[in-house]
Amino acid sequence: QVQLVESGGGLVQAGGSLSLSCVASGRPFNTLTMAWFRQAPGKEREFVSATRWTSGSTGYADSVKGRFTISRDNAKNTVYLQMNNLKPGDTAVYYCAAELWGTGLPTGQYNHWGQGTQVTVSS
Repeated sequence: QVQLVESGGGLVQAGGSLSLSCVASGRPFNTLTMAWFRQAPGKEREFVSATRWTSGSTGYADSVKGRFTISRDNAKNTVYLQMNNLKPGDTAVYYCAAELWGTGLPTGQYNHWGQGTQVTVSS
């Protein structure tokens, strides 16, 4: 079983930046594709970004391309999401997710989830 613990959420003004972290345990980190999803009030959960277990290749939702950067540190079992130029529309609970040997696609079988961290962007 994989355990995921997110941190780094908070309140920021539009145009500001936040960095999220997610520490994984329970499986060798270099076997896990790691992803970030978010869910805003009254909306469905949506894919934000992912980094594959192999090669570390990354993918992003169109809504965050050019503003968000995902990265991973296999030595620290940690995945990061650097969020720049934040907009009120980015307000959501952000979830870290993991898939063993995952494809990194938004439709991947992410069956391990963190508890979520709130990000609020004020206008």
